[in-house]
Amino acid sequence: MTETPARTVTETPAQTGAETPAETGTRPAAKPDSAVVRDALGVGLAVGLSGFAFGVTSAGAGLTLLQTCALSLLVFTGASQFALVGALAAGGNPLTAAAGAFFLGVRNAFYGLRLSQLLALPRFLRPLAAHWVIDETTAVALAQPTRRAVRLGFTVTGLTLYVLWNLTTLLGALGAEALGDTDAWGLDAAGPAVFLALLAPMLRTTTERAVAGLAVVLGLGFLPVLPAGVPVLAAALAAPAVLWFKGRTIARNEKKRAKSQHQQRNQQRSEDR
Repeated sequence: MTETPARTVTETPAQTGAETPAETGTRPAAKPDSAVVRDALGVGLAVGLSGFAFGVTSAGAGLTLLQTCALSLLVFTGASQFALVGALAAGGNPLTAAAGAFFLGVRNAFYGLRLSQLLALPRFLRPLAAHWVIDETTAVALAQPTRRAVRLGFTVTGLTLYVLWNLTTLLGALGAEALGDTDAWGLDAAGPAVFLALLAPMLRTTTERAVAGLAVVLGLGFLPVLPAGVPVLAAALAAPAVLWFKGRTIARNEKKRAKSQHQQRNQQRSEDR
């Protein structure tokens, strides 16, 4: 993760030196380690089981058991893994499939910029921690009130998810090989279904839903006319398009508000005269 200055640490006598990574008063009081571990284990166990779907999907796409397990061990970012094997299963060019997976994984770099401030880990641990910087570990870490809780939540979530994801990936790949043709069993739909299940709870705002909806439209619209894997890249245009439209809307509303205020001032002046 990128090295950035640590945030201001506030201490109170009651804390006896305990560090809080947020500014004073912006976060709730510290919570017990057991509560942090419970929450982290819950996230790790719930998401880690999805590795089974990836193993099935990857084997169905034609990847070997070794290749499937290597992806989970070395890449370890579910959305990118599903995007890669999905594009390959559709007959896409490996370079195009890898490009789509890469762009999906870029978000983790931005997570790292934020987490480097919260975790403030020793330099020698940062490359190891960077491998666990994903959606789930970031979400758990950001929810914690103190630096100790941030580190504990990040570590427990990362360890639980990494071990379980790789174990279920292996089981899924072995199961797919034993079953044979995954299409005949309908297991080829497992990857997209899990991906949507993980994505849906993250769409909390209107902007996020608009980006997701437009991405679906772009992906499905370009699917018949572009090579496999390329529609995923085209769908990435949804985010800047929605943000541009939102910016234009805000600017237009601000202009109308300023015009209305100007008219009100002029009217007030006329009445005063």
